[in-house]
Amino acid sequence: MRVSAQPLSALTTMRVGGPAEQILTAHTRDELIEQAIALWGHRDDWLLLGGGSNTVISDEGYPGAVLLVRTSGIARIDDPELAAGAVRLRVEAGHDWDALVDECVERGWAGIEALSGIPGLVGAAPVQNIGAYGQELSDVLHSIEFLDAATYEPRRMLASELELGYRDSVIKQGLEGVVLSIDLVLADAAVVGSEAGPEPLSEPIRFAQLASALGVELGSRVPLRTVRDTVLALRAAKGMVLDESDYDTWSAGSFFTNPIVTERFARGLPENAPRFPIVDPEEAPAFTSLDELEAGQPLRIPAPAKEHRVKLSAAWLIEHSGVPKGYRLPGSGASVSTKHTLAITNRGAASAADVGELARFIVQRVQQEFGLVLVPEPNLYGIEV
Repeated sequence: MRVSAQPLSALTTMRVGGPAEQILTAHTRDELIEQAIALWGHRDDWLLLGGGSNTVISDEGYPGAVLLVRTSGIARIDDPELAAGAVRLRVEAGHDWDALVDECVERGWAGIEALSGIPGLVGAAPVQNIGAYGQELSDVLHSIEFLDAATYEPRRMLASELELGYRDSVIKQGLEGVVLSIDLVLADAAVVGSEAGPEPLSEPIRFAQLASALGVELGSRVPLRTVRDTVLALRAAKGMVLDESDYDTWSAGSFFTNPIVTERFARGLPENAPRFPIVDPEEAPAFTSLDELEAGQPLRIPAPAKEHRVKLSAAWLIEHSGVPKGYRLPGSGASVSTKHTLAITNRGAASAADVGELARFIVQRVQQEFGLVLVPEPNLYGIEV
């Protein structure tokens, strides 16, 4: 086996992970297609790696080829079906996500300003359906260009085909292939009238913490640059903006997803446990016409009412299970962030084993205290949690 000399720790924000058997780099769309197809035709084990911000790899490394996505570029797409004041963009998969947000804010295009500071590359965004501070990619995603591993052919997939949910998509659930580019539909903020002044305005603020930091009511529109700067400050305060000198940012971001549970389960938690209602799509009413009955159509029976669901705060559950900010197992190089309990961090010399051990401890503590199992958000390779 030919092993790459470069450890994967140098390619991930958690900075752990051994070597891969082979590392390839694609700088253009054509190279990305060519190299992906070549890998699929000659081997079983392959890993697509973008910014490495949502990936944790074991100390043994990856037993196959790693394909680095390094394409870039933003193009405006003419689309006669767009509503007035809308802008459609096509962004290559290897483009830096935060650089895209900054470019859109600079041009006065609204819709992703609250997603400022999220590390990683554009191609990973639909896999996770990234979201923060009241915005999600699904709010603005038009479609993706996807290289399907089953057919070796690129195809366009509409956002509706991706089954986007909370940090979820059909790709994350197992649809194998490569995101080549994504198309977004944003609002040209210059067309939004306002008494606040001539600056382009954001989409309505939908997250209470962000509204509070901005000093405005929910639903207000604020200059785009102000929203971006405020979000970056909020994320930096939690150690969620990459900084070489700050070990709290040597992480994979939020290590666990916020659990979604039934209201019945949530009622068994302490009263001060944060709860955020989940709005489910309404079921179509059951209705059978007389004509259908006469034609022999069976009577449609109304579906049982769905139990209401709520989203919990994983950070709150971790801290109230007895795992505080800065917690470290004895002798470990990994710790909970000193700024935010939802991040596991590398304090400079952590191994992947250290990260996995701490993650398992946190899962056990939350399960023992509250009776639910936290689910890791990053992609884990060779690590059991």
